[in-house]
Amino acid sequence: MDANTIKHMIETSLLGAEVTVYSEDGFHFEALVIYEHFSNKSLLERHRMVYQALGDSFKSKLHALALRTQAPGEN
Repeated sequence: MDANTIKHMIETSLLGAEVTVYSEDGFHFEALVIYEHFSNKSLLERHRMVYQALGDSFKSKLHALALRTQAPGEN
């Protein structure tokens, strides 16, 4: 799995999200997901939404993913 695939999977599930995915080694990924529906959601709820977008790929094909999630206007 590569950064573009991860980005596409998240964007397809979380319509309207701004997604940036980085990886220096192709195994460990970092993702920034900005999504209006993250407003009033806890960090855990936000991460669950992203993991749900990735489905079984997160468990079987993705080694490590560090998530940063925020609603528009948050820092």
